[in-house]
Amino acid sequence: MPKPTKGARLGGGPAHERLLLANMAGQLFTYKSIKTTETKAKRLRPVAERLVTFAKRGDLHSRRRVLSILRNKETTHVLFSEVAPLVELREGGYTRITKLGFRKGDNASMVQIELVLEPVTPKTKKSSSKAAAAAPASTEALLEEPAEELTTSDEAIIEATTEAPDADNAAETTEADAEAAFSDEAPADDAAADEAKK
Repeated sequence: MPKPTKGARLGGGPAHERLLLANMAGQLFTYKSIKTTETKAKRLRPVAERLVTFAKRGDLHSRRRVLSILRNKETTHVLFSEVAPLVELREGGYTRITKLGFRKGDNASMVQIELVLEPVTPKTKKSSSKAAAAAPASTEALLEEPAEELTTSDEAIIEATTEAPDADNAAETTEADAEAAFSDEAPADDAAADEAKK
């Protein structure tokens, strides 16, 4: 639970604040959603999440601790029998606060705090050692598979890249490639310059 503020707490003393938060938590578990001010909802959130954590344990000691806070058998029963099974796989974040605007009389910021009861899909943890072991096995499997028949164009490409060209032919081909590249780029530059003039 966060460190309590000094001075008046939610308009009263510390005992009044405990009773107020216990009552609001009971209403939250009974109705699954309540509308209140933003300040009260922010103070309620850690209390409610702690009570849900106790309910997820489900043992007698946890039930008695929740009952000592809520002071209501029916609400405690609802928390342990209805809410706890719905959030069993969730690891935290049992409440959601949604802003609703401002109250008409005193312009207080109003929010809706509700329980997050949507089912959660458990995360699968991937170990780096398992992933590393699986990667070489997959590459070995790919190497062991028979290669598909190559088409004539694929064979020509492979032969052209594997054969080493003569030194004279290499010089001629690089000059020819450079001239072809220059001639291809020149019209594009001219077209860009013409568009810029317009």
